[in-house]
Parts: sequence; structure tokens; C-alpha cells
Amino acid sequence: MSIAWAVTEFLHNCSRARPRTLFATHYHELTELELILERVKNYNFAVKEWKGEVVFLRKILPGGCDHSYGIQVARLAGLPPEVIQRAKEVLANLEENELTPNRISKKAKGRHSAVASARQLNLFEPEHPVIEEIRKIDPASLTPLEALNKIDEWKKRIE
Repeated sequence: MSIAWAVTEFLHNCSRARPRTLFATHYHELTELELILERVKNYNFAVKEWKGEVVFLRKILPGGCDHSYGIQVARLAGLPPEVIQRAKEVLANLEENELTPNRISKKAKGRHSAVASARQLNLFEPEHPVIEEIRKIDPASLTPLEALNKIDEWKKRIE
């Protein structure tokens, strides 16, 4: 979104580039540019929602759009039904801002276990006491058996 915003400002302010049209989807924030850039005007495609379907009316209206129709466009483009269904789940999730404490999407968590299982460390979370012990220990002063015992102890405490 930030790139689209910067490109729009550049094209608006550049005397060499004076495009008549810039098309963007899913960037509702870009409609705010009309308020600050004199040559920017927002237009959108008229749509009609009917029986759970979206019909694009082939009519262009002034103003921005307050709703995303990306999933409907993807369906019209022929994406498989399972992809469309999953996109609807993810969209609902994003709209509900339903995230775990680690900011992982709850609906995505089950689908992408490698990402979901990754623990994001909190910048302000105190370090685990085991880390402090590891920093203080002199490995050269331990016998191999003492080192193995320490590692075993730390592992148990971390888990």
C-alpha cells in the first residue's frame, strides 16, 4: 500500500508523467489521496449484490469503493472453489482480527503448522533464567558429564 501511495504521489507531482488513469484494487486508503492531491479523482465500478453473488454493472461511478470484491473477481476468473472458500475464511478472520497472542491467524494456524508453531519473542519479555545461566557458565570448567547433566536440566526447565 505504501508503494502504491508513493507512486501515486510521484505520478501526480511529476511534470513528465501525467497519466490519465491509475488502477488500484484493495487499497481503500488510497481514496484519501483525492483529499490532498488536486488532480486525483476516485472512481469505482458499480456493483449489485444479488443472491449471494456480485454482478459488475459495467458502469463507472465517481467516488471510492468501501468494499473489496477481490474474492468475487477471483471466482469469476476461475479459481478453484476450495481456494475461494479458503479465501472467504481468511477474509472473515482478517475482518474479525482474530489472532493468537503471537499475532498468528487462528484460522491459518491449523493450516500452516510451521508458521503457527514459531514463537515470536516479545521485545519486552524478560529472558528465560536458563539463558542467564548459560551466559555465566564457563564450559571449559565442566567435565563432559557435568555439561550433559546441565543441558538435560536446562532442557527440562525450558519445556
